Amino acid sequence: MTRRAYLYFLATFLLGIVVGGSAVLFYGWHWGHWHRGFSRHRTVQHLTRELNLSDQQVEQLNQIMDETGRKFEELRKQVNPQFEALREERYNRVRQILTPEQLEKFNEQIRRHAGKK
Repeated sequence: MTRRAYLYFLATFLLGIVVGGSAVLFYGWHWGHWHRGFSRHRTVQHLTRELNLSDQQVEQLNQIMDETGRKFEELRKQVNPQFEALREERYNRVRQILTPEQLEKFNEQIRRHAGKK
């Protein structure tokens, strides 16, 4: 009887791993945590395949992607300084409420985070 109990325990444990892992993967994918970033090449390939685009249409699509990509980059250059200013304001306000020990740790976290970008 004890051998059977161990087998049930092991089966339950393994099933828990499979179900839990599946739930984590579903959550991460569904909510966008593990989506790959935008890839122009992947988008063109997808649209070409799904819409059966002709060579001329693919060329036009590439031109559209080039033009809008430049516009996105221009907009990003205009807006990024505003985001950076808000981020710095937030950091400075948080720094005001921290003790010296907490401030040291907080500043280190900011430096590590900035290094990952």
